[in-house]
Amino acid sequence: MGRHMGGEENRRVGRRAVLIGGGAAAAGAAVLGWDELRHLWWRLPGTEKRRVEGELDHAGAEWTAAARANWRRADRPDDFGIDRVVIHVVQGSYATALRVFKNPGHGAATHYVVGKDGRVAQMIRELDVAFHAGNRAMNERSIGIEHEGFVDRPQDFTAAMYASSARLTAGICARYGIPVDREHIIGHVEVEGTDHTDPGPHWDWDRYMELVRRAAANPSPAPSASPTAGAARAGRREGAGGGSVGGA
Repeated sequence: MGRHMGGEENRRVGRRAVLIGGGAAAAGAAVLGWDELRHLWWRLPGTEKRRVEGELDHAGAEWTAAARANWRRADRPDDFGIDRVVIHVVQGSYATALRVFKNPGHGAATHYVVGKDGRVAQMIRELDVAFHAGNRAMNERSIGIEHEGFVDRPQDFTAAMYASSARLTAGICARYGIPVDREHIIGHVEVEGTDHTDPGPHWDWDRYMELVRRAAANPSPAPSASPTAGAARAGRREGAGGGSVGGA
């Protein structure tokens, strides 16, 4: 599971600095750099994408929102390109993942959580930056998928989980033109500068990548779920308890 990288929000640019022009804008650029200003163009009036609360990016997911402190508002892929999918294992249950990602003190969350039975919760919109990888640049360019289970228990990685996650990853790759290969679909352990080990030695990468390739070649969207109903079901399940959330 990822942790909020220190300083993720420390360089937030005030709306006024982006909206004003002339010398003030030039002064702001001198401090922030033109690259950061370029990534904030979408804050201008009329340029931000329309948002609908509870809207899903993956058909069949259940919407249950992560705490606002665990992600950063963005307008991807227009401000930051998306070219990676990062695979995580929670070191706990599906209900535990939802609970901690709803906790603003946790400082981290993924876009999606996949259960052993194949159910999928979406907690953050793909256009926004989730604090999941422990690396700011990777957060900005990636979608994070958390999986129920423990890295040292191969039995937690069920056929239903692999198949559901593979459909999810294939859909993400299709939406953003991401190549279906191990350079672009990576484990949390492969993120530079982090000390996490997930998804661990029992995650079957060969099996998973084959399933992603099949899903990409033969897309078959899952039945769409009602965002409202999905959030209600996820909320009820949180009370079921689960394991501890550790350093995976």
